[in-house]
Amino acid sequence: METNLVSGVSADDRQRAEAIVEAAGRLFFAPGSARVSMDDLARELRMSKKTIYRCFPDKRSLLAAVLDRQFAAVQRTLVAAAEDAEGQPFSVRVQRFLIAAGTELERIGAAQLATGRGGDAMLRRYVEQRVDAVIYRRVDELFRDGHRQGVLSAPPELLGEITRGALERLFTSRLPYELEWTAADLLRATVDTVLYGAIRSPGAAIDGERRLGAVIPTARDDEKEVGP
Repeated sequence: METNLVSGVSADDRQRAEAIVEAAGRLFFAPGSARVSMDDLARELRMSKKTIYRCFPDKRSLLAAVLDRQFAAVQRTLVAAAEDAEGQPFSVRVQRFLIAAGTELERIGAAQLATGRGGDAMLRRYVEQRVDAVIYRRVDELFRDGHRQGVLSAPPELLGEITRGALERLFTSRLPYELEWTAADLLRATVDTVLYGAIRSPGAAIDGERRLGAVIPTARDDEKEVGP
């Protein structure tokens, strides 16, 4: 999707376009903002729609510019997460990357954008393409790297598909609300299940509970003993 400004804009218009993109990001992607219009944006910015259209030919191009900015921020976060985990065990690298990815996608509402946003099929495809490029290709490379290191017995393609399905499902289900966990917490549990299995030996179960308990709340956290 083309996200460039209208050709021939001045330096002042480019600065104005930055302000428009920033305001559009606050309005268009805030909770309950599905019906925010260009008129609403013009009022927020205290400028005419004509001025906005001088920088962006239509709402779709403006939304794409907002998404470009948001996914660029996501990518910076993921690069930082990968660099922070450099030299750590493979499982730690995968967990940190996916938790960062899940947190960022939840923050920008990528799942909702990919399934809704006014029925704009082109915009949905654009969101899907950016998620694929920024998230899933990196996930696939992580699993291929683990396979090359000999730490994964399952095919990396299978693990990639499982993780992709889990990520997409968690952000469109009500499970995070029902369990009172964040989607990122559930993703962490999913990754642990994929990497270590859902059924553990008694000794391994203790280690697994310690690993998950450091990040994810459990029902036992609320079952405090009441003293006499």
